[in-house]
Amino acid sequence: MSNPYPQQHQPQYAGATPQYQGQPGYQGMAQNPGQMVPAQHGQPALMGIQMKRRNPVGVWLGLPLITLGIYNLVWYYSVHSELANFDRRRQVSAGMALCSLLFGWITLGIWPLVTYIKLAGHVRNAQQAAGLQPTCSGGLAFLLGLFGFGTLYYQIELNKVVDRYQGAPTGAQVPLAA
Repeated sequence: MSNPYPQQHQPQYAGATPQYQGQPGYQGMAQNPGQMVPAQHGQPALMGIQMKRRNPVGVWLGLPLITLGIYNLVWYYSVHSELANFDRRRQVSAGMALCSLLFGWITLGIWPLVTYIKLAGHVRNAQQAAGLQPTCSGGLAFLLGLFGFGTLYYQIELNKVVDRYQGAPTGAQVPLAA
C-alpha cells in the first residue's frame, strides 16, 4: 500500500514552498480541525494539528535542570495535549496524564508507570497516522526511563512525526494517513 502523502511536497516551480494553513500567505480553503477535506485521488483526508518540534537534549536535561524538574510536568502535559490534537481519532487525555504524575503516589507509582508506558502507544499511533513506520516501544522507553533517558527517547520519537511534515509551522493543519 503506497502512502498518498509524499515525504516532501514537490514545488510547482523553483523557489516555491508548500503552504500550510496558519502559515503567512496561505491561499487554501479555511478548515476547522478534524474537518474532512478533498485529497489526492478523490478520497477525503483527515487533518491533524502539527506538533511542536523540541530539542531532545533540552527536554531531557537542560530545561529540567534549570526549572528544578517542573519542566518535566509541563512537557508531559504538552506532549499529551499535542498528541490529542494531532489525531482526534485517538483518545488521549492530557489532564489525566498529568494527574497520574501528581497523584501517583496514592497507587504506589503504578498509575504513573502505566501512563508512562501508554505514552509509547500514543506516539506509535501518531507515527502511524503520519504515514511513518511505528518505531516507538513502551518496553524500551521503560528501560531507558529507569536510567533517566526516557524523555530523551520519547522526544526523539515525537520529532520523527514532526519532521514528517517539514515546512509546516506548529499548530498548522497537516494531512493524516488513513
